[in-house]
Amino acid sequence: MPANAPLPLSALGVLFDWDGVIIDSSSQHEESWERLAAETGRPLPAGHFKRGFGMKNEHIIPNLLGWADAGDHAGIKRLSLRKEAIYRDIVRERGIGALPGVAAFLRRLRDAGVPFAVGSSTHRPNIDTILDALGFTGLFAGIVTAEDVRAGKPHPEVFLRAAGKIAREPRHCVVFEDALAGIQAARAAGMKAVAVATTHPAAELRAAADRVVRRLDELTVADVQALWA
Repeated sequence: MPANAPLPLSALGVLFDWDGVIIDSSSQHEESWERLAAETGRPLPAGHFKRGFGMKNEHIIPNLLGWADAGDHAGIKRLSLRKEAIYRDIVRERGIGALPGVAAFLRRLRDAGVPFAVGSSTHRPNIDTILDALGFTGLFAGIVTAEDVRAGKPHPEVFLRAAGKIAREPRHCVVFEDALAGIQAARAAGMKAVAVATTHPAAELRAAADRVVRRLDELTVADVQALWA
């Protein structure tokens, strides 16, 4: 590829975080932690939700919340699974929709023949539940979730695995993320990063990402290719 040229369409791969990029379920997740804390009689430190955004429960529970020792794998798993079950209950109670612009942008990628996948710290049953609710089942060429990786973001494993799902080189992939930990994971994977300003202010994300948008359909496929120009 010549210097300063857009990435050829045939090489491009697109990877999406889930919460805050495809859907906004931050309030449901925050409430699920609150319900779990009340149910188990555990305290929630101030600011815990923002600090843990984009991270795996297996890191949050022992390291941010202090609810279990790091070596108590069974206890951490039990709390994690219960938290996600509460989250799905809340989603069913309230319903959920895709963020504005998501469906239009996914159609642009599909119509251009660009493969795209999910790389998320979310648990697979959560994503499956919402894909069905949104009518998105089968739309993504690959899905990598918390169950598929050992290391959570900012480690790049989730995005490297997602790139493998769509048979694209990491250096030819762009990640759409709303969390700083996810942007760091994209960078560590050698990928481009587009920040979506849904859960953090645009000014906070600008220094970390190649581009910042408020909604996905601000971009055309050509805009994405031009990230390499």
